[in-house]
Order: sequence, then C-alpha cells, then structure tokens
Amino acid sequence: MSRSWKVCLVAAVGFALSLPALPLLAQGDRPASPRGQASTQVGGEWVEQDGRTRYQGGKWIDIDYGRPVLRGRTDIFGSGESYGKDVTAGAPVWRAGANQTTRLKTETALTFGGKTLEPGEYSLFVDLAQGESGPAWTLIVSSQPHQESFSRDEEVATWGSYRYDPKYDVARVPMEVAATQHALDQFTIVFLDVTDAGGKIAMGWGNTLATAPFGLAGGE
Repeated sequence: MSRSWKVCLVAAVGFALSLPALPLLAQGDRPASPRGQASTQVGGEWVEQDGRTRYQGGKWIDIDYGRPVLRGRTDIFGSGESYGKDVTAGAPVWRAGANQTTRLKTETALTFGGKTLEPGEYSLFVDLAQGESGPAWTLIVSSQPHQESFSRDEEVATWGSYRYDPKYDVARVPMEVAATQHALDQFTIVFLDVTDAGGKIAMGWGNTLATAPFGLAGGE
C-alpha cells in the first residue's frame, strides 16, 4: 500500500470513529466545531430497474450534531465527583455534540427502550453518570423545543442542553460504554449493525465509545 493511500485510510477511520462537545469560538470563517450528520436508510429493497440495481422505498434516519475536536485535551470526561462536568459546562445533561441541540430526524417509526417514536424530529441528550464499575450513560430522546440561534430571553427551548427539562423526555435508554485503544480526535455519531429490525447509535470521543440500541417499529 502506498504512503498516500495509508494517509487516506487513517483519515477515513478517524472520521468514522469520533464524539462530545464543549462550545468553542469560531476560528476565522471556519467554526471550531463543524456540523456533522449521521445517516442511514432502512425499510427499502434492492430492485432491478433499467439494467441497474436500485434501492427503493427506504426511509431516512438522520442525526445532525456539532463535532468538537480534542485539540490536545486528555481525560475529557474526568473522574470522581467532577465526572462529565467539563463537557456539560453547567448544563444538567450533555448535548452529545457542540453548540445547537443534537437533532434526530426520522421518516419511520422507531423504538427506544420499549417506547415508540412516531416519524418526526426529536432532540438527543446524554445523561453522564459514573457507576460503581465505570461510566453509566443514558441516551435521552426528547420532544422539547430547541433554538436554531441562541437567545438569552428564551425560557423553554434548549440551546445545546441548556434549559433541558426531563418532562419532555420521550425515551431513556442505557448505553453500553467501552474504552477504545486509540483516542478519537473528533466527536462522531454513527449508526452500527443496521438491519430491518433496528441497529445502534454509537457516539465516540477521546478513549470512550458508547452505544444505544434502537428498533424499527414493526421490524422483525
């Protein structure tokens, strides 16, 4: 394998495996935490048409989120009583990204922890907790309104995870948290192991990777 191909491969792996966010200032015309999107398409089928194989009838699931970068920081989630305090930055839960609230958009009904989500838009948060045997995270799916642009006068809609209110929770799902051998430089959300029955949402940053299962309503 040539050196240039090795560089491209390392870059691709790094992009596919990154996670959380502190709000950072923009640098010039480029935001310090670029927006990103994780997407998958489910429920369709591959058909032969005009001599080509096409995927038809699928429904999209998208997650839009900010992608902070480590920039040399280590132990991003901390430990002990201060666990998770840096990334939440005073908010009650973590925004699972940077800047605007992380948003889940689905064209098909999903299930999280036994709760059914109708097609539509929702917010995602993570409750960062430290259990006796290690991190004990919970993925939160919420119907709380959110802000596209920050306003100090807003009293209900979230910016990131500020003003988060648990009364809007639609589902809460325990996450499986594991340590990674390599430090993931940029926060990344990806879909894993997707089938017609469901899959997993994975979030990774630093040496931490967390996953939560979801199902497709009516999936086998």
